[in-house]
Amino acid sequence: MGSLSGILQRPLVAAAAVAVASFSSDLPTKFSTPKSSLESLSLAEESICSPCTTSLQESRSWVSHISVSKLANLSFVTRIRVPVPNISFPVLNSSSNFAPSTISFPSLVSSLSLLNLFQSAELAKPLTYEHTEPTSVPEVLYKWHLPEPNVYEVSGNSDCSLAKSRTVVVLLGWLGAKQKHLKRYAEWYTSRGFHAITFTFPMSEIISYQVGGKAEQDVELLVSHLADWLEEECGKNLVFHTFSNTGWLTYGVILEKFQKQDPSLMSNIRGCIVDSAPVASPDPQVWASGFSAAFLKKHSVATKGNPSSGVSDKELPVGSKTLVEPSPAVTEAALLVLLEKFFKVVFKIPTVNRRLSNVLGVLSSEQPGCPQLYIYSSADRVIPADHVESFIEEQRKIGREVRACNFMYTPHVDHFRNNPNLYTSQLNRFLEDCVLTCCKQST
Repeated sequence: MGSLSGILQRPLVAAAAVAVASFSSDLPTKFSTPKSSLESLSLAEESICSPCTTSLQESRSWVSHISVSKLANLSFVTRIRVPVPNISFPVLNSSSNFAPSTISFPSLVSSLSLLNLFQSAELAKPLTYEHTEPTSVPEVLYKWHLPEPNVYEVSGNSDCSLAKSRTVVVLLGWLGAKQKHLKRYAEWYTSRGFHAITFTFPMSEIISYQVGGKAEQDVELLVSHLADWLEEECGKNLVFHTFSNTGWLTYGVILEKFQKQDPSLMSNIRGCIVDSAPVASPDPQVWASGFSAAFLKKHSVATKGNPSSGVSDKELPVGSKTLVEPSPAVTEAALLVLLEKFFKVVFKIPTVNRRLSNVLGVLSSEQPGCPQLYIYSSADRVIPADHVESFIEEQRKIGREVRACNFMYTPHVDHFRNNPNLYTSQLNRFLEDCVLTCCKQST
């Protein structure tokens, strides 16, 4: 997908060049030496007496250019330690009416006037360094969250605790998601005894995506880690929890790599939870909405819920009608038009179209036979509810066990925050009925 990388990067590089040029034009004024400082240095040089020895002129230090009477006036002197060379150089001598005299370093140290100067300027104090922590911590690719240790003691069911301890829930983030955004989901799973892995893509990797490039190499690392973990002990399982089309497509790439590496790994997948997805076709309008929401974040209309969300928070059947929704601002509407035209061109690139078709084919017809749960909303401005419902019906037709919950009024990938009770009840029921079947059998 080299063409996509070039198309996406050129406007970004141009914008960066403009920013750097504007910043560079200010450098002479920001970093030029102040006039007053130059004058003080000039006066300092003039205060040094001219008759110096020939050896001094050949090996003169920068210290010899600064008058001791002017030294204390420099503000930076009080914060640094000045290196004094072991050479001969002129110093002021009050008994000779400021005539220069050449003395060695030992006599310099013993000079009372210079000692007083050093003490007043605090040059004799050791240099102290202030360590400042970096303002931002580099974003990690994925993070492993261990279950809370006291959970197994409280549960009381040894079979259920063992099943949870052998299950990893892999959370695959949406476009623009960071580790902090998935933390609340991971904490919910770990508080119930599950392991959790949170996986996110940096926006830079998505924008510069290439077939077989950095993004797919990152997925390969995750797949290798999961495969190694599954092979450590018999009876370990995986549950995938995906967010938006980005997380869902990442799940498809993982399935594809499992099939190539070891098809038996597919049998270890016990369930898949799909939040705010899918759209099982390269739809330019959907992709434009997703990228617009990722760029604008809270300023996007996609983050706004339905104004009629005060209606009862009960589970709604598939096929519920969408209510009237707010319209995007003029700037966002213009951005959507541009992005939609852009993706219409991108999806016609043969390598891009072929790669997407392969992954979508795996997700449509080659998913493992595990149960699926779809959480979506009629108020979602990124992933239309009718696309989700259409895919659900297709999965049911080929014999998949599918559950679905329409939250009706909540925005894209924001169902948990807006309605945590309904969200967690759906997760609990799905995990108990479809994943932790041994717990029900033992009771």
